[in-house]
Amino acid sequence: MRKSAKPLLKVVPALTARTQLGQILRRVRENRERFVVGRRGEPQAVIMNVEEYLEHFARKSSAVERLRSAAKSRRLDALPLRTINAEIRRYRNEKKR
Repeated sequence: MRKSAKPLLKVVPALTARTQLGQILRRVRENRERFVVGRRGEPQAVIMNVEEYLEHFARKSSAVERLRSAAKSRRLDALPLRTINAEIRRYRNEKKR
């Protein structure tokens, strides 16, 4: 007997998406799964693999591609997580003032 195919989209409530974002992003990256985030039963957003998005929905000259190229040329695509978190903290501290 053949296994049934996985559904293309998995619907998750916004609270679940918020609390399990890391796991959702891992599944998107590794398994190319797609998630629909809903709030009060209404779909609000789709989380999907960037490569898949670019392949199906964005033109190669899109803003996303330009941002990726700019980040790569400035070597911002290889920042360690510690540096990113420090920058976020710095920004939040400035915003509080």
